[in-house]
Amino acid sequence: MAPVTDHAQDTRPTGMLALEDGTVVAGRSMGACGQWVGEIVFNTSMSGYQEIITDPSYWGQMVVFTCPHIGNVGVNAEDVESRQPFVRAVIARKICAVPSNWRAEETLPEYLIRHGVPALSGVDTRRLTLILRQRGVMRAALVCTDDADSALLDAERLIAAARSAPDMSELDAVGAVTDPHKREWESSVERQWIENSGEPLLHAEAPRPHVVVVDCGVKFNIARLLAGMGARVTVVPSTATADEILAEAPDGVLFANGPGDPREAEAQVAVVRALMTERPLFGLCLGHQLIALAGGARIYKLPFGHHGGNHPVQDRATGHVEITAQNHNYCVEPESLAGLPFEVTHVNLYDGTIEGLRHRELPIRTVQYHPEASPGPHDSLHVLREFVDALKDHA
Repeated sequence: MAPVTDHAQDTRPTGMLALEDGTVVAGRSMGACGQWVGEIVFNTSMSGYQEIITDPSYWGQMVVFTCPHIGNVGVNAEDVESRQPFVRAVIARKICAVPSNWRAEETLPEYLIRHGVPALSGVDTRRLTLILRQRGVMRAALVCTDDADSALLDAERLIAAARSAPDMSELDAVGAVTDPHKREWESSVERQWIENSGEPLLHAEAPRPHVVVVDCGVKFNIARLLAGMGARVTVVPSTATADEILAEAPDGVLFANGPGDPREAEAQVAVVRALMTERPLFGLCLGHQLIALAGGARIYKLPFGHHGGNHPVQDRATGHVEITAQNHNYCVEPESLAGLPFEVTHVNLYDGTIEGLRHRELPIRTVQYHPEASPGPHDSLHVLREFVDALKDHA
């Protein structure tokens, strides 16, 4: 099968991407050289490429940016959301190699090469996004080289590699991204950040509730906001047992975002189940799904997922609509909630999927979206603030 090339390019392709359905696209390599396989998704955010690239929820996934131009403000040490990039690959219409921003410390291609992440520029991302919308998330194979004559640029070989790639549900995604070390989150800088952004802090004389965050792939901005809102934050690895979490004497426990199929995170689901009657719980994205599973609900996979910063979510109690940031491939099955002590608090206005749950008897709340955004709108920051505020009586 002949690759679909971008005729606007004035140089020969040095990278090639193949999907398991036989789609092949070519472009210019702008990152690390080599060959990779993974799941391919698209993201509709118009800004925040650095935060997206360093979001652990993208582990194992090649991200197609629908924004046509990324890399224009470079990369800096302040805007990362984890200790390293976790995307499998970056695919864009145009990746800028000469940034223009006073905060830039290096170019996006330099950053990706330094961390061994491939990138493909010059791709018709509109066509690729339409394919993914119509046919759903697929496995893909990517090769990047510095030699346009490389024998690795073989379409049929790449298609075969994509079709033989493992499914995400077969991989230990959470184990691949969690930080194995417990850590206390410093709050002074985060408190100043919140003050500058106009977000109200807890009263200075109020006790500081202790929140334990279970790191299934947590983004820095979750811990940053919790600390800035007045909580004492301890981040523990996803392997922490219920007894180990309770030994930290938390006032509340937050199960964070992360990658992969939640149905495969059996150990984390068991920990949630053990803690449900012990402490107030909050579930965010993957954490939302883990709590639902622990309570007896079922999970299903979306055709192409929710990835972007423009999803309208409605609060069913108030009717208020917030624009949210989202990054997930799985949802809670509505029919599975019948007879369970959960009520649906939020719904996605794009497709009606469940975006939030509340336990009717226990202090347990979840949201499927990312209230901390980064990148994305800040409409839902109050969700984290309400969680911290509700813990004051336990502090």
